[in-house]
Amino acid sequence: MLRARPGLEGDFGMLATRVTPGGQRGPLTSDADLDSFLFSIGELATWPHADVEWEPELASLVTGVLDDAETVQARLGSSAAGSEQLPLTPGDVQALLGAGWQADLTSFQLRDIGELLSLGHGANFSVPGAGKTRTALAVFSALRERGEVRRLLVVCPKPAYESWQFEGEFCFKEPLLTSVMDTGFPDPEADVVLVNYERLSGSVNHLSEWLRTAPAMFVLDEAHRMKLGARGTYGSACLSLGPLARRRLILTGTPAPNGARDLESLLSFVWPGRGKQLVVEAVSGGDLAYASQALRPLFTRTTKKELGLPPFEPVVRYVELPPLHRELYDALKGIPSARRGDLAALGKAAMRTLMAAISPALLAPSDNPYDPLAFQLPTLDVSHGDSLHTLLQRLPQHELSPKYEEAVRIVAKNAQADRKTLVWTGFIRSQKTLEELLAPHAPASVYGATSAQDREAELSRFREDPSCKVLISNPATLGEGISLHQVCHDAVYVDRDFMAGRFLQSLDRIHRLGLPPDTETRVTVLAARGTIDEIVAMRLEKKLHFLGSVLDDPAVRQLGDLQEEETTGLGMDADDIHALLAHLDSRTP
Repeated sequence: MLRARPGLEGDFGMLATRVTPGGQRGPLTSDADLDSFLFSIGELATWPHADVEWEPELASLVTGVLDDAETVQARLGSSAAGSEQLPLTPGDVQALLGAGWQADLTSFQLRDIGELLSLGHGANFSVPGAGKTRTALAVFSALRERGEVRRLLVVCPKPAYESWQFEGEFCFKEPLLTSVMDTGFPDPEADVVLVNYERLSGSVNHLSEWLRTAPAMFVLDEAHRMKLGARGTYGSACLSLGPLARRRLILTGTPAPNGARDLESLLSFVWPGRGKQLVVEAVSGGDLAYASQALRPLFTRTTKKELGLPPFEPVVRYVELPPLHRELYDALKGIPSARRGDLAALGKAAMRTLMAAISPALLAPSDNPYDPLAFQLPTLDVSHGDSLHTLLQRLPQHELSPKYEEAVRIVAKNAQADRKTLVWTGFIRSQKTLEELLAPHAPASVYGATSAQDREAELSRFREDPSCKVLISNPATLGEGISLHQVCHDAVYVDRDFMAGRFLQSLDRIHRLGLPPDTETRVTVLAARGTIDEIVAMRLEKKLHFLGSVLDDPAVRQLGDLQEEETTGLGMDADDIHALLAHLDSRTP
């Protein structure tokens, strides 16, 4: 907060418009988030009065952040001039870890650790399975050995707790004392405090005090969760805590699932006041090859190719809608809604249309919204006098959804060959329907409301029970934090939404480090012709191209839109919305 004494209203107003635009709360007070303040800090030189007082903590914080910005700018300058400092050798890195470190490290991990130590703050964008958790702990070990930090704060999804706890014990001769923050207070004696993103915003005050008490390293695991930056609950909490840490590190394999703006938010956490501007400058010309070269010194990334993973390519299998399904889909697509100004209504329209592409009957009213559809085989003939409402409710008696039919066929074929299949669908009623249709294969099933105990039981059954040939879930629930590649090499997507990052994360459940070289990974995406599925496929392709270009990773080719706007339901951005509206307004599929 900026304050001025009475009598300086005019000068203060002029300064506030330049340093904290839109933040003035009164004639003598103005607020700004730290990132914006640091970006405009040069404007303070225009203040015509000499008696300026800084709060000591803010002065120290700003000085440290500006020093960090100079360091990263120097690194970028030396890289552009071709005079980048020599990287640390594997032997150098091993020596820096100290005598307390005992875990093995791959050549890629040693390389990434060396780069991150030379950066000070940094980002690890390696693919899932590359060992980002162990790499981060090794960086912490080296920094602790040098006396720069004493403890570690990790913000991560709940499923990642186990990995951090295991690695904290396994990697050190004297295991780290790791504490999960399940109350309002972090353990003052812990070496490592784990907290999930959902709890973070309510814990900012206590964590701020914990970070001030002793020098700490702050890690965001699955950092794409704070992609909205100061506009989102997770991001604003991370950005407020970040500058209090001696070292900051972000971990994610999908740093910009919807475009450059996501990357701005992440690098704003790493380098407040400079990270956002670095991304804006890099991508402003639209030359992704240049953007990749400009940003490459700021992060490390181990690719699937470097890990020796056998390549795979998802296959899109198109199905045709039968006549009644087509009639109902087109009718549902044309239902009027507040499409052009109401983001919530647009999200609902997209969800309704995605469900209708699977089966319009999923939208039929029911006493229990999770009741599975009761398909009847053989199907009944349609009565010509039935209304659309009646047909919607009775559709399962007349036609089997072509997507469900194809999914059942794929699972049955895999089961006959003694192969397990992972089936993804984003809607609980669809998931319950698939449980019924796939009953002969003893399906395991996990969704958002599944308890932690039942979740582990279902995953164990899928992994260990030879009669359980299929696991049904959705990317929002199981897209992160689990590995299934030891037992499953086949996946089927009954539907997808606009969230490119979530799609990539879900693919990595069965394609990650540890696969034998001769393993064939088979992924089938089911799409109904002339429906929203085609729009989703087009938008995901563009998004995937951008991220792969910026990360210089041909196997990904992610992230499409350079002009990124606020996201809404199902991960839609501005261009997604335009494509959806064009589809909803079209008279023919």
